[in-house]
Amino acid sequence: MDIDTFDFELPASLIAQRPLPDRDASRMLVLDRVTGDIAHRHFSDIGAFLQAGDCLVLNDTRVLPARLFGKKKETGANIEVLLLNEEDADEWETLVKPAKRVKVGTEIVFGDGRLTAICIGLHDHGARVLRFHYNGIFMEVLDALGTMPLPPYITEQLDEPERYQTVYAKKQGSAAAPTAGLHFTEERLDELRAIGVKICYITLHVGLGTFRPVSVERVEDHEMHAEYYEISAGTAATLNEAKKSGKGIVACGTTSARTLETIMHTYGEFKQTAGWTDIFIYPGFDFRGVDGLITNFHLPKSTLIMLVSAFAGKEAVMRAYRAAIDEQYRFFSFGDAMYIGKGATSV
Repeated sequence: MDIDTFDFELPASLIAQRPLPDRDASRMLVLDRVTGDIAHRHFSDIGAFLQAGDCLVLNDTRVLPARLFGKKKETGANIEVLLLNEEDADEWETLVKPAKRVKVGTEIVFGDGRLTAICIGLHDHGARVLRFHYNGIFMEVLDALGTMPLPPYITEQLDEPERYQTVYAKKQGSAAAPTAGLHFTEERLDELRAIGVKICYITLHVGLGTFRPVSVERVEDHEMHAEYYEISAGTAATLNEAKKSGKGIVACGTTSARTLETIMHTYGEFKQTAGWTDIFIYPGFDFRGVDGLITNFHLPKSTLIMLVSAFAGKEAVMRAYRAAIDEQYRFFSFGDAMYIGKGATSV
């Protein structure tokens, strides 16, 4: 499958640079995954698409202040570090810029020496493994010295860092936000609970896969980077009961969808588990756990648009993206939403 079939032209003016004042005020394109029909709504209408007994699955990961700015100890050269995941105690897989300046043995100093690091390893995909040294508690040092790792297409300063966190963010560990969840407010979640929707939480810590471009010509040749996930016994039981009862399971975001499909494809049911997933979902994939999907609009030729295309059909998704561009929807992390489900446009 040619990667160029997932390409599209997007005017730069449609890339949302900041969140709307109200989280749930965004527009929402609705796509019927069976018929391919399209409708235009607002995210505040999300309750119309879920029924009593349905399960809404949210990723409760929390974004670390994972971007650090330091200096190479030997030369004073500026070094930018993005933490991806902790491989061992105080040893982190990272992306560094400029990478050519950081080799095994390179020392980096942050915050006048409050935090230091030494490069102890290189990965095939260009990441560096850094061992950090500090006094006190690492997360407190990181809170003091780190900044929110906004995607490179967002060029404006974010005045309120919490707007790049979901209102239910809990477990620290991500290098990027599960952005479909940014639309929810506590009031909107309470509204769903009131109509009988069951809110379930899973965790997937977003890592290098979000930042790594697809550089191959054939989709099938791309290799996903593994990310850590976990699901509780309570969530697994609720999801299994929903499946047994014929109720819908709606994943909020591609991260939730990947986690649910990883578990179903591994065990044939939902169960309490934790581990690493490198599942790559593209057209032809057999969805076994997810019935509906809430998502944002994704980058051209990204693994995320491939997942959405696998769920709703590539032609339907590309047609929906063209409609979104024509209707001036806002794209990417702080942009508008999509809801994809069976019979969705008849609501």
